[in-house]
Amino acid sequence: MIDQNNINSSVRDIQKFFDDPGTFGAIVILGISLIVAYILSRFLTSGIIKLAQIVGAHSDNESNEDRALRLRQIETYLSVAIAAVRALIVAATGIVVWITINPSGIGAAATIGASAFFVVFAGQSFGMIIRDITTGTAMIIEKWFNVGDFIKIEPFVDVSGVVERLTLRSTRLRSLNGEIIWIHNQQIQAVHVTPRGVRTMAVDIFVRDRVAGERAIEKIVGTVPTGTMMMARPLRIKYAERWDDELWRITVVGSMLPGREWLVERYFVNALKDIDEGVPKAERLIVHEPIARYADSEADRRFKRAVRVAKDK
Repeated sequence: MIDQNNINSSVRDIQKFFDDPGTFGAIVILGISLIVAYILSRFLTSGIIKLAQIVGAHSDNESNEDRALRLRQIETYLSVAIAAVRALIVAATGIVVWITINPSGIGAAATIGASAFFVVFAGQSFGMIIRDITTGTAMIIEKWFNVGDFIKIEPFVDVSGVVERLTLRSTRLRSLNGEIIWIHNQQIQAVHVTPRGVRTMAVDIFVRDRVAGERAIEKIVGTVPTGTMMMARPLRIKYAERWDDELWRITVVGSMLPGREWLVERYFVNALKDIDEGVPKAERLIVHEPIARYADSEADRRFKRAVRVAKDK
């Protein structure tokens, strides 16, 4: 516990430290040096920033998924390097300048450093930074995610978006509505990473006539908005399978940005239901209600293995 005497002693030490003209001048010089070092660090890291932008542009235009992933990893490392270089330059400048202007030692500052006041201040200030850095280092080493990935962060309900920047201390996201979200790395308990930045969905449609069904479906597909923020991969008829003399299953597949599933689950499915509005049940083109489902190929392969193991039990 810290008693009142220790606090009062620490306050007196601080006052004595700054009452010394030489010490005060040294503090001013140190402060100016740190400001200059920070400006210099921004100038020196501008080259790394330009390189990261070039790598990011190449990763966005890369058609090969494995190569795009490697480029995003490089972009992530460059993002971390920017913050690390700035911190190292400022820290090194501070240490060198302080030793140069005060070669005899920090004098009264030693008393401050030993005081309970400084211990509490350092514990509160640097402890949080160290926890951020430790968590950030672990995430980068284990490759939780990269710059450019779409992620959702736990335990927060609405924190999701594209990773714009990742450092050892913090992560910056761009949300679906354009907001910028900063989060301390130590606050990240779990991360949902969306592969390729999109979610693939399929809709199974059961119709009486294949030709008439495909014609009606294609008309509705043409009304579904496409683009980066909507349907990244437009809906298309993937295949048609005959189930009976008067029953066909037509499967439509498309990919959209996470959070835009309503384009398929509500808009597209409801439009399909409207095809037979007012038509007697015996004459309806769509026999059963359309089934919307996720259709990620990698998840399908993984779950096949799990289902096979479950059946063996």
